[in-house]
Amino acid sequence: MALDDDFSAAQTRVKTLSKAPSNDTLLELYSLYKQGTEGDVQGKRPGMLDIKGRAKYDAWEKRKGVAKDAAKQQYVALVDGLLKK
Repeated sequence: MALDDDFSAAQTRVKTLSKAPSNDTLLELYSLYKQGTEGDVQGKRPGMLDIKGRAKYDAWEKRKGVAKDAAKQQYVALVDGLLKK
């Protein structure tokens, strides 16, 4: 249960960043969050005109096969690293 608490706390702490992360970092956060909460990517890949949706889908798809707990741990570590900057 401690991992879930850390994951929840990291979701709150990431909103307190003084500077917005880069788009690549935002996609990494998104994909780790989705993998940690929902598991492997689901649904169809968005069309070419939905650039943002497609980028998010692709980032999440790269996490395919990563266990939920491992994704949560990586998310917490990434948030901790961003807060130390």
